Amino acid sequence: MDVILDFFIDPFRFAYMQKAFLITFLIALPMAAMSSLMVLKGWSLLGDAMSHAVLPGIVMAYIAGLPLVIGAFAAGLFCAVATGWLNANSRVKEDTVMGIVFSGMFGLGIVLHVSVRSSLHLDHILFGDMLGVAWSDIGATAILAAVCGGFLLIKWRDLVAQAFDELHARAIGLKTGWLHYGLLTAIALMIVASLKAVGIILSIALLVAPGAIAFLVARTFAGMLTVAVGSVMLSALIGIFASYHIDSEPAPTMVLMMTGLFVVALVVSQVRDLRMRRVAGG
Repeated sequence: MDVILDFFIDPFRFAYMQKAFLITFLIALPMAAMSSLMVLKGWSLLGDAMSHAVLPGIVMAYIAGLPLVIGAFAAGLFCAVATGWLNANSRVKEDTVMGIVFSGMFGLGIVLHVSVRSSLHLDHILFGDMLGVAWSDIGATAILAAVCGGFLLIKWRDLVAQAFDELHARAIGLKTGWLHYGLLTAIALMIVASLKAVGIILSIALLVAPGAIAFLVARTFAGMLTVAVGSVMLSALIGIFASYHIDSEPAPTMVLMMTGLFVVALVVSQVRDLRMRRVAGG
């Protein structure tokens, strides 16, 4: 009995594991809420673009001696605005524009990083350093999460209305342009907030997977939000816990757990749809 108890308690005895759990849970709620909105709006590729585009901003901020979060936020926001402008002023389709912008900025970030020869660890930027977070990192993440969470809470009804029907939202007097760029800004901030925990590459999983899981399972938007938050929290808990015992990186393990939840949600939704078709046909 003591062996089983120690198996579950051991990870929580270490400060670095406690910090890993804490910083992940701090970003879980706003990331899950944004994921639900992004899936409804079809913004999954935009989230991918913004997460990759922050790399040159990080390297430039390092060169200039500025906080890395400032460079990451500026680069992510520039990517979103540039994508919107090119989409509005060219005949190229939006997904093509996003692919060109984010791959170009990511390539620029790699070139800058190699040419600068800095002490900045690229692996930690790309994949996060969840087990190496300091209390200052947790404090900065908490502030960014609170700002984004506050924006979502205040503008929640308007954002949901715009996500479901932008023409109707504009007709009832909502400032859809401000909502659009406000949400883009919040997404850029949350990508910055998640860098230390999961890094550039894996932050896209937190922006897409929870909403996709919830979309398959939930029938209402409130239910979708609940499932999205629950999927992130469960994936974080199991993924970080499992990484301790199998000696793997916590962020990729957490993403694998989230992928597994998506597969389960897909199977559940397929079985449910099959039963509904049989009932309708019977």
